[in-house]
Amino acid sequence: MNDQPVVAAVDGSPDGLRALEWALDAARRHGTTLRVLHVRTAPPRIRQDVRDTGPPAADDDPVLIQARARVDALGGIPSVEYVVTEGAPGALLPETGAEARLLVLGSRGRGGFASLLLGSNSLAAARDAGCPVVVVPRPGRGGEEETREHGDGPVVVGVSAEGPDTATLGFAFAEAAARGTALRVVTAYPWPLQTVLLPGEVPPAQADQEALEHETRVLADGLLAPYRERHPEVAAEVVALPGDAAGHLVGASWDASLVVVGRHRRRLFAPARMMGSVTQAVLLHAHSPVAVVPPAPAEE
Repeated sequence: MNDQPVVAAVDGSPDGLRALEWALDAARRHGTTLRVLHVRTAPPRIRQDVRDTGPPAADDDPVLIQARARVDALGGIPSVEYVVTEGAPGALLPETGAEARLLVLGSRGRGGFASLLLGSNSLAAARDAGCPVVVVPRPGRGGEEETREHGDGPVVVGVSAEGPDTATLGFAFAEAAARGTALRVVTAYPWPLQTVLLPGEVPPAQADQEALEHETRVLADGLLAPYRERHPEVAAEVVALPGDAAGHLVGASWDASLVVVGRHRRRLFAPARMMGSVTQAVLLHAHSPVAVVPPAPAEE
């Protein structure tokens, strides 16, 4: 059994329970431990109380009691851990990524405004955790009346043909292999091309969209060669599309079991980790669960 657990963050909300179910399935697929974690928000203290013994034990925590009942109802797995801790979830949840295979959260927890599409704790974890973070959205996020379940749908991954993220591609192939599904590789190319000319400059020759699409697909296909060799059982299809990468990935999420995106390479003088605009848009609007993969240490 893999010694890196799949961590499910729960808080008693329906979103947390959906994340727990997704994490339970992931732990089964990867043959690893499921760790169910509840981070209780630390209450303000006016004075130090020597009788304060911290958060309750896992067996006495109402949120974990609820989570245990859900796991038992779903059949459980060979190894499940229940952990409760106390502090700021936005800070403590990303720290769990140091020893986790996956961190799984709902798109929103119990706090905040009901109109928000993504909670602050989920955003902080996706931005800062050292492991891939899976955010499970609420049903009907896109306005559809019926809940859509596509557990057997393809894994979709967004790739830049010019600057691929090896960690993201490796994760996407491994997930498709674990699920026994196809992999759809979505790469976008700029179209229509925007050209800014200074006075007196001669405009360049008109670009051929069909040729640009072909070149993009060939580049992406070349990037996939080592991953296809490592996972010959995964049928990987490259889809090259014009324009908005985020919009294409959100559209592809409609029938996907998982959408995989890279977080962002850290810029040299950036004060903190960042997420690219495509990743943020997919997190906000995708219909399927979204995995945000941090870059490999050498790339970051």
